[in-house]
Amino acid sequence: MAILSSFTPLTIPSIVLLVVGVLVSGAEARPRAFFVFGDSLVDSGNNNYLATTARADAPPYGIDYPPSHRPTGRFSNGYNIPDLISQRLSAESTLPYLSPELRGNKLLVGANFASAGIGILNDTGIQFVNVIRMYRQLQYFKEYQNRVRDLIGASQTKSLVNKALVLITVGGNDFVNNYFLVPNSARSQQYPLPAYVKYLISEYQKLLKRLYDLGARRVLVTGTGPLGCVPSELAQRGRNEQCAPELQQAAALFNPQLEQMLLRLNRKIGKDVFIAANTGKTHNDFVSNPQQFGFVTSQVACCGQGPYNGLGLCTALSNLCSNREQYAFWDAFHPSEKANRLIVEEIMSGSKAYMNPMNLSTILALDANT
Repeated sequence: MAILSSFTPLTIPSIVLLVVGVLVSGAEARPRAFFVFGDSLVDSGNNNYLATTARADAPPYGIDYPPSHRPTGRFSNGYNIPDLISQRLSAESTLPYLSPELRGNKLLVGANFASAGIGILNDTGIQFVNVIRMYRQLQYFKEYQNRVRDLIGASQTKSLVNKALVLITVGGNDFVNNYFLVPNSARSQQYPLPAYVKYLISEYQKLLKRLYDLGARRVLVTGTGPLGCVPSELAQRGRNEQCAPELQQAAALFNPQLEQMLLRLNRKIGKDVFIAANTGKTHNDFVSNPQQFGFVTSQVACCGQGPYNGLGLCTALSNLCSNREQYAFWDAFHPSEKANRLIVEEIMSGSKAYMNPMNLSTILALDANT
């Protein structure tokens, strides 16, 4: 299930942030809708409703999630990235699309379509069997709009979707759970790594065009994190405490090409629809210098077993750290809540090196005036 991908102070006064995430419909104000697509980094529990091994529905997942401190389906000890962005929008967290609670006015908050184990390609994560692949997530988005149309009418539904914020996080699994999953994998026999990355980018572009056709107009697109530095890959492929070089090369090829593809799409559209969120660079910051960000380690997972706590699943029988704030990684693949907070801080206020062409604070301020 892949890992994502010098913090600067907020450039927009905090008093503005209290209102820029709010849209007015008729006489009532409500936070703008928020839609989430992607993999386990942003899945808030859809896989709980599916017959799959790619689930986070057992302790100690959710150990710090308030108020229950119980697992929710998030691959985190607490909040994940969508939760933290919702908080910045002064909104409640979006519900998983498969949740029976997602009905009535809850639909107007948005929806989370993400599913752990999936990738850009349909053959990624086939070992997890019953997951919501990207084409199906987009079908659900269309279905969602039909449901909202029945609730508030066609015109208001179009406005809600056009004004919404969208987050998509996908791509890491296409390497760790496909190309590099086993020696001599089918995809690695089909493509050398540079050609595979080019193919992924072309397929990703098709997904993003479809998202645009479905009405998305503000889309945060995250790159992959330092794939070779996650505890799982350190345990299996690392040598002498060094990150796995082949996976690091994959991320180094993928992220710049993703950013360039997004900028090309924006030029073609004539507007800044797609925002490249270089979460890999953010994550590299605290992987290379964990102490600067208050971590004791960026190599060992809080929950797991084996070298770096990087082998197998995080379960009730795993090693479990007592202070999650000190660990950059919660489990073998996924950031801790504290790491997620650092990533979202950079999404909100990062420079162009992290957020191209603009950060989320700037987006929210601009959209508040339109």
